[in-house]
Amino acid sequence: MQRTNDGSPRRIVVISTGGTIASRWQGTGYAADASGDDVLATAPLPEGVTVEVRDLFNVNSSLLTAAHQLVLLRTVHETLADPGVDGIVVTHGTDTLEETAFLLDLHHEDPRPVVLTGAQRPFGTGDGDGPGNLYDALQVAATVRDLGVLVVFDGRVHAARGTVKTQTLAADAFSDPSAERLGRVGFSRVDIERLPDRPAVLPLPAAASTADPDAGRGALPRVDVVFHHTDGDRLHFDAALAAGARGIVLVATGAGNATPEIARAVADATARGVLVAVTTRVPAGPLAEIYTGGGAVDLVANGGLLTGTLRAGQARIAVLAALLAGTEGDDPARRTAVLRRLLEGPVRAAPALATGTSREAAPTPVPARA
Repeated sequence: MQRTNDGSPRRIVVISTGGTIASRWQGTGYAADASGDDVLATAPLPEGVTVEVRDLFNVNSSLLTAAHQLVLLRTVHETLADPGVDGIVVTHGTDTLEETAFLLDLHHEDPRPVVLTGAQRPFGTGDGDGPGNLYDALQVAATVRDLGVLVVFDGRVHAARGTVKTQTLAADAFSDPSAERLGRVGFSRVDIERLPDRPAVLPLPAAASTADPDAGRGALPRVDVVFHHTDGDRLHFDAALAAGARGIVLVATGAGNATPEIARAVADATARGVLVAVTTRVPAGPLAEIYTGGGAVDLVANGGLLTGTLRAGQARIAVLAALLAGTEGDDPARRTAVLRRLLEGPVRAAPALATGTSREAAPTPVPARA
């Protein structure tokens, strides 16, 4: 049973954003249209938990923009401004859940959990996984503290950082290809098996207060992803620069390798103050400066920053967050320093509890280190 010291139930806020968990048949395919209350009605509530629902938007997550994500970020912070809230669950489409979760985590220093979940099978289907995932997410949100932003799916608890969608249709949709799961949930029990490592938390960006999904993409910094492959040249890299990109994620091969032509493109971009992050198309493992001739040695020498085990979607979020953390006229070196800190990642491990704790008895969070 999850209760506070005074015996009152845990108060969890569910923020509904759409996705498959809220999608119904539209005649030619599925689309999100079920309300948060409709989704919640499909799932039993854990004992000792009360839930409030806030419908934020209702879209398939492939349609999300950075403005949507910033509105959600703002809403999470506004919700946690109420000291009576014990945790948050965000229902979200699986296509871009990994990006949203990482953005929230980069700006989350509250000890109370924010848990993202969704579904692989649509709302109302007989074999739907949404109700079980939502129940588990509520159980986790009412139980743990000091773990940052989490992804709960198919009985598994994942840290936001590094977790990606690894299955297009299977129920166990998410994992971190380079690390073990954080824990598991089942039979009304949450077991945390390891602690997440997180970089120092960024303050809420000013853009979060003004973000408007209806305003179009031009109001926020453009960050593009360029994929390297055999016969790859700098065409798409240059197209991103011409389109006004202030950040580029290069999806390289192997441990972070491309060609001398691409290395020169990286040098041209960074000379213009454009942030360049280098990730890989390989699912697991870190990047490393091993090869020259356009390899990671040259990409780094020309100003590119290796992303460790972050892959393209989350690397792009790190670049965007670094750009939003600055102000107009910021020295490019400062933006680069912020991005390097986000990409280098783990510099903080916070204590966690795997059983219910009260607001009064909660452990003191470990301060973030710069």
